[in-house]
Amino acid sequence: MPLQEIALTLPNRPGVLAGAARVLAEARVNLAALSVTSERTKGMVRIIVNDPAKALEALAAARYTAVTHELLVVRLEDRAGSFLKVLEILAEAKVNIQSVAILVVREGSQTLVAVSVDDPKKGRAALARSGALSDSAERLVTNADLLAAPASIPSASVGLLM
Repeated sequence: MPLQEIALTLPNRPGVLAGAARVLAEARVNLAALSVTSERTKGMVRIIVNDPAKALEALAAARYTAVTHELLVVRLEDRAGSFLKVLEILAEAKVNIQSVAILVVREGSQTLVAVSVDDPKKGRAALARSGALSDSAERLVTNADLLAAPASIPSASVGLLM
């Protein structure tokens, strides 16, 4: 199963994010990554968790509206401009980026980055044609793996969502 993130839109008020976090904690869902942005009355929360299905079920039971997005895992050389190439490939394919998660996991000398796009099938095809998509990493990195920390994935395997 592809790596997934969960997105929630919450009211921008004190304690609301704590309430959603409490729901996940009580369901024993572990967070691997979290991004929060806000504007006046609303906040957008994106999370990567060990068990997206369990998280969605718990959030729905608590009356939170949440959706999942498939993440495409791409390889980046550790040099300036490597992410720009991924952005240009997706732009040329007319695929819009919704979010980006930088994974600290490495594949050889390359950094792995997870990208949420509006059309995963089209984005995957464009990135695969360019050689940027990492089939081995997509098989290696799952939501559960991010927190299980097998020998091949360091325990600090997820950076931050942008």
